[in-house]
Amino acid sequence: MYGISVYPNKSSVKECINYIDRAAELGYSRLFTSLLELNDDQEAILNKFNEVLLHAHEKGMWVSLDVNPGLFDSLNVSYNDLSFFKELGADIVRLDSNFDGMPESIMTYNPEDLSIEVNISNDTGNLANIFSYSPNKEKIIGCHNFYPQRYTGLDTDYFLETTRKYHDMGIRTAAFVSSNAGEIGPHPYNAGLPTLEIHRNLPIEKQAQYLINTQLIDDVIIGNAFASDDELAKIAKLDSQVPQFFVEFTPTATALEKEIVLENLHFNRGDINSYAVRSTFVKLKYNKQDLPVNNPVDQLKPGMITIGNNDFDQYKGELNIVKQEMDNSDHLKNVVAQIVPSDLQFIDFIKPWDKFKFIDLSNY
Repeated sequence: MYGISVYPNKSSVKECINYIDRAAELGYSRLFTSLLELNDDQEAILNKFNEVLLHAHEKGMWVSLDVNPGLFDSLNVSYNDLSFFKELGADIVRLDSNFDGMPESIMTYNPEDLSIEVNISNDTGNLANIFSYSPNKEKIIGCHNFYPQRYTGLDTDYFLETTRKYHDMGIRTAAFVSSNAGEIGPHPYNAGLPTLEIHRNLPIEKQAQYLINTQLIDDVIIGNAFASDDELAKIAKLDSQVPQFFVEFTPTATALEKEIVLENLHFNRGDINSYAVRSTFVKLKYNKQDLPVNNPVDQLKPGMITIGNNDFDQYKGELNIVKQEMDNSDHLKNVVAQIVPSDLQFIDFIKPWDKFKFIDLSNY
């Protein structure tokens, strides 16, 4: 699922609604916003939030509202009664910081049917603490932070380790990417709003692709407003359910070879090895097609996409992603494409039986 963020305390209602409409047309179905920066004129600002969030509902969006214990106090809201947030237009109450476990547990039984979203960027054992109070587990989801200050975003190893804990528990997960056109966030200082530091200033589709390819993140949300039309469209083109690799085809690649690469859902064999990711079932579809020897490079390099040619007997039509150098002096494998350098890191994310797709960089 893809999502956007709006900040009605920083933008006009018209701007927010226009942005929601543009995103909804492209299939975006989550909306994030934050109440953490409310000023003294609370009534007027809350009225703006209400108008914007209700419009998001009309567009079929699932709305997340960022709050913390201090906000509960300032709004005179009790964790025993979340009707205020429901009436405001929320479907999800995101807890930016923790209570002590029992309040979160009680909130999961709210009669308003709100989901309770925990902060999964702080690996503090908070979820285990909440679970010790017997919550309604079906109402607990998780979302990472975003980081406005440069050099404060999460490191990749920490991100993967922490997210995997929640993912393996069956918790729905979300993380943020950052628009390079957007300048608005919930806080005064904003140098982008990614979850991962390595994503700051990267093209937005590469940020989203990374989160998807980890296979640990269910929802990718653009943290700042307003992303450009081009950025919205580029993310929308990505399949949020399947890892994808951008590739550049060799000049000699045939139409049939391109079809094998681009027009099939590939999956890795279960009996993996360190030399190649093997998509073998495509050969059943193409083993009667003519696949003559074509660009049979003698030495295969990591990231090359190969297809078994007519001379390869029962392996004709099999597609491989090369993981380490291999000899191909027998010319049984045609080199048809190369994974772009920035995507080589994703090869190791592909585990046994994992599905994956390719995207032609020239057409993106």
